[in-house]
Amino acid sequence: MGNPLQTLNDFWQLTVDVWQTGVFGIDIGRLITAVGIFAVFLVFRRLFTRFFLSFLKKLAQRTDTDVDDRAIEALQNPIRFIPIVIGTFFVIEYLQPSGTLAIISGYFIRSLIAYTFFWTLYRLADPFSQYLKKLERYFTVAMVEWLIKTIKVLFIFIGVATILQIWGIEVGPILAGMGLFGVAVALGAQDLFKNLIAGILIIAEKRFNNGDWILVDGIVEGTVESIGFRSTLVRRFDKAPVFVPNTKLSDSAVTNFSDMTHRRIYWKIGVEYRTTVDQLRTIRDGIEAYVMADDAFVGPPEAVMFVRIDSFSDSSIDIMLYCFTRTTNWGEWLEIKESLAYAIKEIVEGAGSAFAFPSQSLYIESSPDDSPVLFIPPDKGQSK
Repeated sequence: MGNPLQTLNDFWQLTVDVWQTGVFGIDIGRLITAVGIFAVFLVFRRLFTRFFLSFLKKLAQRTDTDVDDRAIEALQNPIRFIPIVIGTFFVIEYLQPSGTLAIISGYFIRSLIAYTFFWTLYRLADPFSQYLKKLERYFTVAMVEWLIKTIKVLFIFIGVATILQIWGIEVGPILAGMGLFGVAVALGAQDLFKNLIAGILIIAEKRFNNGDWILVDGIVEGTVESIGFRSTLVRRFDKAPVFVPNTKLSDSAVTNFSDMTHRRIYWKIGVEYRTTVDQLRTIRDGIEAYVMADDAFVGPPEAVMFVRIDSFSDSSIDIMLYCFTRTTNWGEWLEIKESLAYAIKEIVEGAGSAFAFPSQSLYIESSPDDSPVLFIPPDKGQSK
C-alpha cells in the first residue's frame, strides 16, 4: 500500500476531474446552477401568472363585451407556459453548449416558442369564434361550427409544419408522401369519406340544426347535439347519446319536428250503434263548435279542420276529428289534448249517447214448430 496522503490526493484529483467534466462537457457546478436558475423561473411563473392574469381580468371587466373575458380564460395555460420558455432560454444561454448540443438547443428553444405561439392561436379560436357566428344569417349553425373546427385544425397543421421546418425537415416531401399514402388509405376508408360528404350535404341542405328534434324511422328519435365530420350525436329522450353515421341521416327520410308550424290531432271517436241520427249531429256539431271556439286550435283557412261521421266499424259508429294546434311544444300540446278529451266526453254523454267498445254478438236461432218430438221410452212398470 502506498502513501495514504498520496492516495487521498489522487482521489481528490479524480473527484475534481469528474466535477469539471460533468455531462456533455459542462461541469456539474454549472449544471446545478442551471437547475437553480430554472427553479427560480418556476417560482416566478406562479407569481407572474397570478398577478398578470389578475391585471388582465381587471382590464377585461371594464369593457362591455365578454370576448376579452373568454379570451383571458382561454389563455391561462399558454400564459403559464411562457415563464418556462423564458427559463429554458436563460438556462441555455448560461450553459453555452457547443457543437451539436448548441444546434439542438437552438432548435429546441425555437420549437418551444413556435409551440407557445400556435397554442395561443388555437386557444383564441373559441372565444373569437362568436364573430364568425354573425355568418349564421347566411349559413347554418353547423356550417359555422365546422368552419371554426377547420380553423383550429389549420392552426395545428401550420404549427406542426413550422416546428418540422425548424428542425430542418422539409414539409413538401412529407405532404407528397402523405398524398400517396392517402390514396391507399382512401381505398380502405371509403365509409369515412362517405360520412364526411354526407355530413356536408346535411349541412348544405339544412336538414336540421343543433337543438332540433328529429325522427329517423328505425334509427333514432331525439335532439341533435352536434353534427360531426363522421357522425351526428343525437340525444334520445331518455338522455342516452346515439352516434349516428351521417350516411344514415343523409340517405333516410328525416322528420324534423322542430320545423313544425302546427301540431296535429287525429282521432277516431267511436260511439254506440244505438246512437240516433239527431244524437250524431249533436255530437259532431258540439265537437266542431268547441274546436272552432278555442284559440289553441288553428282553423280554416290557415289549416284544415274536419269533424265528420267517418265510418261504420264492427262495434261503433266512428267520428273523425282532424285538427291542428297552434303550439308545437309537446307539453302544451298534451295539455290541449287532455282538455279536448274532457270536452268530447261531456259532449257525447250530454247528447245521451255513450262510447263504444269492442264486442261481439252471438245470435241463437230457435227450433221450428214442426220439429220432431223427443221420444221418451215408457217405464217397465207402466201398464199397457
